[in-house]
Amino acid sequence: PKATPAYADGRLFTLGISGIVTAFDAENGDQLWQRPADAVEPLYHTGQSPIVDGGQVILHVGGHDSGALTSFDVETGEEVWRWDGDGPAYGSPIVVEVEGSRQVITFTQENFVGVSVDSGTLLWSRPYTTQSTTTSQTPRLYQGDVIESGRGNGITRFRVVREGNAWITEDVWHNDEVSMHMSNGVVVDGVLFGLSHLNSGQYFALDLDSGTLLWTSDPRQADHASILNVGTTILSLEEDGELLVVPHSRTEFAPVQRYELADSATWTLPTLSGNRLFVKDIESLTLWTVE
Repeated sequence: PKATPAYADGRLFTLGISGIVTAFDAENGDQLWQRPADAVEPLYHTGQSPIVDGGQVILHVGGHDSGALTSFDVETGEEVWRWDGDGPAYGSPIVVEVEGSRQVITFTQENFVGVSVDSGTLLWSRPYTTQSTTTSQTPRLYQGDVIESGRGNGITRFRVVREGNAWITEDVWHNDEVSMHMSNGVVVDGVLFGLSHLNSGQYFALDLDSGTLLWTSDPRQADHASILNVGTTILSLEEDGELLVVPHSRTEFAPVQRYELADSATWTLPTLSGNRLFVKDIESLTLWTVE
């Protein structure tokens, strides 16, 4: 699969490139159950990762104009619930709790939605399309609010509010100076660090309380990058295999080190375990140690 598997309670869950959902025994690799792909595949195949919540694993199966956000029982693979109001996007869903309500929030093909974790009932929806045919962002949370971004749409902070028996969303601020496309940002101490697709790839820091842009790097940094928050620094693995080490800063973009880690494209988020960094490029998986 392109998407990172999810691990929980001795099981590994994968969403294959064509949409096949599989559960494995994490210890011996035995297949526990499998659900076939839907008849319609996503235009660019699957990109989202499953999310496990209690006894269910949740993902958006199907393809363009035909799909369903679906909950499967982790033990049997049986369908628990489904919401089929829109096709999938390419970012991963997250589970949040809003005013006592546990919700799956995710981008879909043409919307941004919140769905009840327990029943699959649609709680709220706001239209969301971008300049491309894909929305590849995974939602970010800050102080209970949602951070929303997509190609050409800038960045918006909004909150989900219960109004009587209904749910609504209210924008807190919007900034169109930067905009994230396929590269997800990280939130550190009230600052969103990310890579904007504008100006041919430009790193930025954005104050999440006010929506104020704190700094941007020079343009033409990278088309895409996978960004991790590690201690007091950011690790950014650009798609050409170069890893940047960038200290947290509200004032400047100042990498302290650069490393060449791969000879082919690196589209997969690197994984850090202790002082070990796993990097997947097109041709190989490499283990690096951090001294």
